[in-house]
Amino acid sequence: MYRILVCDDEKDIVSALRIYLTSEGYDVVEAYNGREAVRLVREQEIHLALMDIMMPEMDGISAMVKIREISNLPIIFLTAKGEDTDKVLGLTVGADDYVTKPFNPVELQARVKSQLRRYMQLGGGAVKDVLQLGGIALDDRAKEVTLDGEPVSLTRTEYDILKLLMENKGKVFSPAQIYQAVWKDTAFGAENTVAVHIRHLREKLEYDPARPRFLKVVWGRGYKLEEEFE
Repeated sequence: MYRILVCDDEKDIVSALRIYLTSEGYDVVEAYNGREAVRLVREQEIHLALMDIMMPEMDGISAMVKIREISNLPIIFLTAKGEDTDKVLGLTVGADDYVTKPFNPVELQARVKSQLRRYMQLGGGAVKDVLQLGGIALDDRAKEVTLDGEPVSLTRTEYDILKLLMENKGKVFSPAQIYQAVWKDTAFGAENTVAVHIRHLREKLEYDPARPRFLKVVWGRGYKLEEEFE
């Protein structure tokens, strides 16, 4: 099932799009500003985004520029009549298509299907060997990790913990769950052992280990990996 991100600050439009798209069998996730859209693309596998241009907090074009740093998923802008300059700018900096509001559901669905078909033919649905979060990149084929393009030396255990968390961005893992997944053993003494490795990962991957941007503690629950961005 393809997952489509719908992003618009008008909740009625988001609701209508959800109805149209779910009736066609798509899974729909919702956002109401560009900042939320970028976060969802970082945390989930999204196959296509429908995004308004004029939104609070972060407009659609700014959000698309950030999304293009981490994904080549198709982006279709939802534009109002008279936004011709924004349409041209959007297409110039990376959008794949646009639909003018008020939109025709049949036309919208046709454009979504066309972009998804093109995306999958170009390998958009293939399993990715490189996992990315902000400046952190993990190349599982080469078993290499880089931070802002510079290689980072990790132990096998540190690598396996990082891979687990990067494959599940935003998901909280308890020390016992991390231990069982990485060490393949019962989680006796897991909390201290995992905490030591997490500290080492922070020292190698965080610009300020005392104020981590990526590797977060969720007090009383465990650890998660997500990017905190401005």
